Amino acid sequence: MRWDNLKLEDSGPELAAPGTLAPATGTSAPALFERAAVTRTFDTPGFRGITFNEIQARSIINRVPAASRMSFNWTINPYRGCSHACVYCFARNTHTYLDLDAGLDFNSKIIVKVNAPDLARKGLAAPRWAGEHIAMGTNVDCYQRAEGKYRLMPGIISALRDAANPFSILTKGTLILRDLDLLCEAAQVTDVGLNVSVGCVDEELWRLVEPGTPSPGRRLKVCATLNENGLSCGVVMGPVIPFLSDSAAQLDATVRQIAEAGASQVAPIVLHLRPGAREWYGAWLREHYPDLVPAYRDLYRGGSYAPKWYQQRISEQVRDLAQRYGVGRSWTGPARLRTVAARPLAAGPAGRPSARSAAGRACSSAGPTQLSML
Repeated sequence: MRWDNLKLEDSGPELAAPGTLAPATGTSAPALFERAAVTRTFDTPGFRGITFNEIQARSIINRVPAASRMSFNWTINPYRGCSHACVYCFARNTHTYLDLDAGLDFNSKIIVKVNAPDLARKGLAAPRWAGEHIAMGTNVDCYQRAEGKYRLMPGIISALRDAANPFSILTKGTLILRDLDLLCEAAQVTDVGLNVSVGCVDEELWRLVEPGTPSPGRRLKVCATLNENGLSCGVVMGPVIPFLSDSAAQLDATVRQIAEAGASQVAPIVLHLRPGAREWYGAWLREHYPDLVPAYRDLYRGGSYAPKWYQQRISEQVRDLAQRYGVGRSWTGPARLRTVAARPLAAGPAGRPSARSAAGRACSSAGPTQLSML
């Protein structure tokens, strides 16, 4: 779909009329699920307008497709769809696999895999599981609003801790602090990589592009708290939005506040616009910044990603600013009681090694610079 043809009322195949999940009446559920969904709504301020489809998933530890740009092989995603409602979210198109649309349905019809903790524990104990690094929060946020109601992450983290299995979490949510004790316990027996996502600290822009998220300042306080408790937490500075959050002054302000939060590292990621997200973001752009449509059409004419020269320019600017403000220097929290690289791999369940993949090391130490943004 061409940028100059995008309008709010447009509905191409990625934004088709909302569909429904299989009702809980015996009709067949999608192949992803064991049984049909149970649909719930909650009449509380934080959940009004949101429908939760509770399903029994077939699996929860999922392999990342080989063609993906991700820097890890395995993920756990207890939710699909996200109430953060970020206008650029790359995961929007995944909702169309369920006959739901990539726009409002993605924001308000949340799939909840209610058996995720049990599936995680079973999967980690399976003889075929080799103990590889597992990434969470890389499709939709595992600490989005629904987690406050369903509390799936404590069971998942407990399973990973008990299996001494390395993992990482990327989030825009503040709810991760609820699980601080569990994360500290896990960090004593395995690698735990934590990152918060903060693309910029411009509050006016934040309200427009990420309307369902905590403010950037609150997210940076999460980063500070995690680091103060001895958990290395970095910042994925993403997405950097062309022409809206990429000025020298904006990058400077963001990196400076990231440094002040004591982040252990910063990794910038430029906005990318895959099908589904591209159409939804394009409609938003025409409403709020119509004068930028030609510039976007030119910058993204090659596909979903901004040109390499642009990405490199942003990376170099952020790298220089990180050096200037000392990102990582102030993090002196108590080292984890266990450093995997300095000793043999810990034994997992049934004596199996708790292996660390190269991707796992990258996520836990240098920050997930290849991650797609929420």
